[in-house]
Amino acid sequence: MSLEEFIRDSHEGSARKNRYTFAIVHKLDDELLGTISLNVTTEHKRGEIGYWMGKAYWGHGYTTEAARRLLKFGFEELDLNRVYAFAFSTNPASSRVMQKIGMTYEGTLIQHVFKWDQYQDLVAYGILKSAYQELTK
Repeated sequence: MSLEEFIRDSHEGSARKNRYTFAIVHKLDDELLGTISLNVTTEHKRGEIGYWMGKAYWGHGYTTEAARRLLKFGFEELDLNRVYAFAFSTNPASSRVMQKIGMTYEGTLIQHVFKWDQYQDLVAYGILKSAYQELTK
């Protein structure tokens, strides 16, 4: 997918109110660090978080900060009941982001994705609106 297609797809998802994609930028100079999105299933009032961070910016807390803000958006502005996310089991840093924002481990999907010429396990995390509200009191 080209950058132009990505931007067009992001705008179309926001217009349909089923996908919200945001740039993660550095506060001081607006440098693009990564992206974060929330894919919403409105009939079930749930959303899936997905994110990508440039390798040079790993380990600085940027993804965690963006994910916390996205939870706030999902629960407080979109009135979702549940937010969830998946990570490759070989990516503990991504799982740690989910844990830091209050998500709970819900299980592992064994060999759920074929990527990099092999099957990959996905770990699932989620949080309910009620748990989020307890965390933010």
